[in-house]
Amino acid sequence: MRLLPALAILFLGGAAGGWMLTAPDPLPAATFDGLTGDPARGELVFTAAGCASCHAAPGATGDAELVLAGGQRFPSDFGTFIAPNISPSEQGIGGWGVADLGNALMRGVSPDGAHYYPALPYASYAKMQPQDVADIHAYMQTLPPSDVASQPHDMGFPFNIRRSVGVWKLLFLNEDWVLSGDLSPEETRGREIVEALAHCGECHTPRNALGGMDTGRWLAGAPNPSGEGTIPNITPAKLTWSTGEIVTYLTTGFTPEFDSAGGHMAHVVSNMAKLPDDDRRAVAAYLKRLPAAE
Repeated sequence: MRLLPALAILFLGGAAGGWMLTAPDPLPAATFDGLTGDPARGELVFTAAGCASCHAAPGATGDAELVLAGGQRFPSDFGTFIAPNISPSEQGIGGWGVADLGNALMRGVSPDGAHYYPALPYASYAKMQPQDVADIHAYMQTLPPSDVASQPHDMGFPFNIRRSVGVWKLLFLNEDWVLSGDLSPEETRGREIVEALAHCGECHTPRNALGGMDTGRWLAGAPNPSGEGTIPNITPAKLTWSTGEIVTYLTTGFTPEFDSAGGHMAHVVSNMAKLPDDDRRAVAAYLKRLPAAE
């Protein structure tokens, strides 16, 4: 009979330990101390990060894309994620400070201390600099507000248990760069855009059964989450374009074969085209530096 109490103690101890390990882990309180956001630079960070591409209302075009009312649906193997309102309103993030935005983007933690699902690509944004967050926060406060309420995600059991996201974070959330080594300043800037801000790996890298990016096959192509076709390999194993051809594609959307970007990639190109030419060249330099991955 003594075995039962011992087992109960072990179970409760394990449960308590698991509860602590899976708790949301916000950034240190002093992360943004002394930082002042620059809205002009924040616009570039916002554009590179593609925020409007996901958070604009479905079908929005032109200036309406900057009304970040949310509502776009993103199907996955784990359920359908619905982009929330992130405009500067009470329904969005109007009451958020810089630290609130930083915790959401870099740690996937909400202002009330809950996990966000990694449909918000914080596994990539974790590599952002605190100054990037301060700048993007300053810019987003200048955008038009929307009073459209965010919709709940369409998630079934067990994926609707947000605490389980803590396990996912233990496995896959870190600040390590994928491409390391002695990089030039241009390649380093390209890495910052590709791996962090533009979060290219979120679509172009295969995922394991738990939805974590398989960084051993970084940017080697992946199934389209919508179930329609595949997202291409953009390492030198398949992407054989010259630096100039890559820059042209990121500027115009036209490939050397005169095909054009479609689907979500059209939004990516639209964002890249708004960045300085040096940034597009940096992205090309980074892609050319990658090891070929089949």
